[in-house]
Amino acid sequence: MTTMSAPDVETPISVLARIDHAEAMDLTVVEHDRFHALLDGLGPDDWERPTECEGWDVRAVAVHVLGSACAQASVRELVRQVRAGRRSGQRRWRDRANAAQLAEGARLDPSELPDLWAAASYRALHARQRVPALIRALPVLPLGRIDGVRFGWKPIGYLYGIGFTRSVWMHRLDIAGATGREPWTSPEHDGRIIADLVAEWATTHSEPFTLRLTGPAGGKFVRDPADPGTTVEIDAVEFARILAGRAKGTGVLRHPLPLV
Repeated sequence: MTTMSAPDVETPISVLARIDHAEAMDLTVVEHDRFHALLDGLGPDDWERPTECEGWDVRAVAVHVLGSACAQASVRELVRQVRAGRRSGQRRWRDRANAAQLAEGARLDPSELPDLWAAASYRALHARQRVPALIRALPVLPLGRIDGVRFGWKPIGYLYGIGFTRSVWMHRLDIAGATGREPWTSPEHDGRIIADLVAEWATTHSEPFTLRLTGPAGGKFVRDPADPGTTVEIDAVEFARILAGRAKGTGVLRHPLPLV
């Protein structure tokens, strides 16, 4: 099995190794550092810039990611956020938690957020590293529907492994885009996350495809070399934006994927 697509070779989906818990924790360390560096480099005028997350500016995205880290560090805090968010009228547990995070984070000064993130992300990583394998395997996480596609139930490890890290990664791209910064991407880190996204996305539909993702995080992927189907060439970051609902996908890219 391989972990990434070789730059000039179309890698069959069947040989892509999925990210396991141990690798996810290694990727999380890097992603947390990159998110902190991004927040720490923002200027006073950056925090109110609108992002592609509807109704959220840069500050709101940062507050959400911070609140999520606090919930990852403590199950009690996660439950508290979900309960507190009931007043928002949201139905899904994660939307309720998001509402609570934004409401409670409204008092924070943006200048506080980088240091708060550094502390909360450390606690979150430590908590995620300690979740026992038996607990991670429990299929108690409802993902619901996206664009009419039912994603059903996932194990806790879906979130506490690479799921939460994907969320931080995608929101880092959101903030970079909103503030006009070039996303910091590399084959070893972002390319691995993208390859794992491709592997999971391929399980949500049965269409044949050849996917050529450009940029530092890119690669070449094919469902079945004997049936290459439609060839799509697109920037790797743009591919992730489409899967996350930030942009509209057509053809084989119309199939959504919950990043968390």
